Amino acid sequence: MCSLETWQPGVPRVLTRDKKAAGCGPALPARPLCSKVLFVDLSPSPKSWTRGPRPQRLPAPDVSAKTSSARRRTDMGPRVGALAGHGLALLSLTAHCSRPRAEGFAQGAPDAGGADLWASANGSLLQGFWCWPASQLPRDRLSALVRRMAALQVLLEAWQLSCLANLASRHGLQEDFALHPPDLLLFYNLSQVREADCRAFTRRAAQGRLQLLANLPDQRGALRHAALACLGGPHPRLRAPDLLLLGALVCDMDPASIVTADPPVLQNLGRCPRLTPAQGAALNALLAGGRTQLGPPGSWTLEGLQALGPLATYISPRLWVQVQEATGLDFFRSVVAACRAGRLGRQDARRFVTSFLESQANAVSSRGAGRSCVRGNITAAMLRDDLFLLRYDCTQLGLCLGSRVLATSLDPLLQQPLPTECQHVVKAKLAQLYPRGLPEDQLRLITSLVYLYSRAEIGQWNITSRDTLVALLASGVALDNQTEAVLQKFLDHNGTVTGALLVAIGGSRLCWMSPQQIQTIRPSEFRLAGALDVSSCPQSRKDVLYAKAREAFSGTSTVASYYRFMRPYLGGAPVEELRHLAQANVSMDIDTFTNLNPRVLQSLSVGNVTTLLGQNAGDLWKARSHPTVSSWLRGLDSSALGSLGLDTSLASPTGPARTTGASPDTTPPSPHLVHTVGLSGKDPEAPTSGSPHAPLGCLPLAMALPSGLLWLLHRSTLGPECTCSRGPRTPAPRTGQPHPSLPDLEATGDLEATGDRDPPSYKPRPSNLPRENGDRAGVWVPLASLVDANKVQGPPPSAPAAT
Repeated sequence: MCSLETWQPGVPRVLTRDKKAAGCGPALPARPLCSKVLFVDLSPSPKSWTRGPRPQRLPAPDVSAKTSSARRRTDMGPRVGALAGHGLALLSLTAHCSRPRAEGFAQGAPDAGGADLWASANGSLLQGFWCWPASQLPRDRLSALVRRMAALQVLLEAWQLSCLANLASRHGLQEDFALHPPDLLLFYNLSQVREADCRAFTRRAAQGRLQLLANLPDQRGALRHAALACLGGPHPRLRAPDLLLLGALVCDMDPASIVTADPPVLQNLGRCPRLTPAQGAALNALLAGGRTQLGPPGSWTLEGLQALGPLATYISPRLWVQVQEATGLDFFRSVVAACRAGRLGRQDARRFVTSFLESQANAVSSRGAGRSCVRGNITAAMLRDDLFLLRYDCTQLGLCLGSRVLATSLDPLLQQPLPTECQHVVKAKLAQLYPRGLPEDQLRLITSLVYLYSRAEIGQWNITSRDTLVALLASGVALDNQTEAVLQKFLDHNGTVTGALLVAIGGSRLCWMSPQQIQTIRPSEFRLAGALDVSSCPQSRKDVLYAKAREAFSGTSTVASYYRFMRPYLGGAPVEELRHLAQANVSMDIDTFTNLNPRVLQSLSVGNVTTLLGQNAGDLWKARSHPTVSSWLRGLDSSALGSLGLDTSLASPTGPARTTGASPDTTPPSPHLVHTVGLSGKDPEAPTSGSPHAPLGCLPLAMALPSGLLWLLHRSTLGPECTCSRGPRTPAPRTGQPHPSLPDLEATGDLEATGDRDPPSYKPRPSNLPRENGDRAGVWVPLASLVDANKVQGPPPSAPAAT
């Protein structure tokens, strides 16, 4: 059975703000957050469903909708390691207190035939996909996993997809591409695609998100060339069948080809995240020709314009003047309404409004009116009119908007997609109304104006609430270089940077915090934030964030878990860290590799790099033009490039080349991998690449779940059924010097939690201390939900058995 209890210590996750806060919709106050502890009975019992609240995930603004959290269905086997005695798994979740939702959990053991639990995993679990446990799967289960991802439309990141593509290719699964996610096809080795499958493969791959290949420029170019080769070479005109094949690849085509393409090209352009100025001009030339389904501009209808979607926001003023007045006004009204409701991003809406108002300049302009209000004083009701901006230009807005209406109706005013000139008018009037700085309740409403404020003006603000800080630093609000000033006003009022706050504002904000502000983050809060995307940070900030991450995750007990936590922050790692990770066989993905410090990479030999990348070393070809990769390749001689299978013309013409052999290093300590004892089965052969072998039966939950759910505690005595617990173990032999960067725990003794916050920091617990009933210890929950417990392999020969 499942039950819910309110849980006070620590908030591991926080949901992002409502999309309306960043769009044109009302700036809603952040809902209070509450932490829930979910006790899920894992004891063997008949399958049943019990419902509990589900944390709501709100969509971010101006980003294509992502797959929401699916039902969290977890099939647990009869043996669940350390938690088997009491049948309880502790998952720390955060939900909106005001809007709980039902969420199901399945319980019960797999059938006697051995259920393929990978194939039945839910989408939320699969979004936490990690290559290391997947590399231990046999071919049929890996195939089931990939197909499950396609069926649930799981959206993975580039670092996950690149290594998954290599795993699938290694098992010969690439031929089943029709059943694989389109995003995964983007990372496949195109040279392995049969000529007979060229068109089918390209058509499915073109449905993927091409922006995932941002760090693989050569792979993206190869995909475009392969698509054109399928068509028999570049065509003077892209026909409808060609466009159906090319999909989003049209976004990479020459803008001139858009003008001559068949009308269905509009559907292809709708797949582009944004249009370049040249593509926008080509779109307008195509629409002006009247060859599309809309016909010539004079015959455009409201329905036809709405069918264009965001593409309509790129229409130039020259075309809007040709559209019938009633149709233009109706479409203007619909765009503003969509923006106010949060269905259209602010940037798109402002682009349209600016263009449309320029076409109506003569009708709306108040030139000649002098400095007097000629259109009547603005009332609160007028601000809610979708045609407000057509009745008041920016000059009249400043002259006709009174202070009282501004103070009481600022929210509906800023819901309007104001052009930049009008935003400056509103900012000036706010300065007249509040000469000593905006009050905090108004700060939450000016998210669309924040980018206009200087550091000196921000210095007049008082930010005491975390909700205010989140509203100002959320994506698409404050400029990057305003982050430090806004955050400092919060810290000046005794605010603290928590893990929940870091998740709410996103990793990119870390890039613009000062080193002193980053140092104020407690390691426990950094652990709660988990894996944040800091790839866009300048190198100086990557170095600081790496040091902070090392401080937070240095107590991790296995190399695999340590690498999982540290992966986003390795852009600041020194050369010694990378060499030791290479010795640990982590098989770094190419996306993470391209974000490493280029200067540090220059100190790595070919042997270091190929060992570090492991089974992903072949991806160097896909990223050879990336600045980080190309700078490293230029330092190699022809023989080294040949050993990598790369073009020898990339060799440096002068200067000594790096050796192809790995530099000698101190051997890192053997990782303390938790394993299962007493189960039947023969140890599989250790993989030739990838992370060290460990049986899937007791993988850390870190290998599958998002980092915010990783820190799991169990309050009870570890009974005899606890086959996966960290009991006393024989010390592993060590050679050389201790690992300088990877976690170095004592080989004997359990881990004792210190402190009251979650997750706790750990210190070695002497093994000779008795464990009293109710004593607290940190344990990793085995990944029994994803593997048939009856088929779990025993411990590797090199690992001592846990007692």
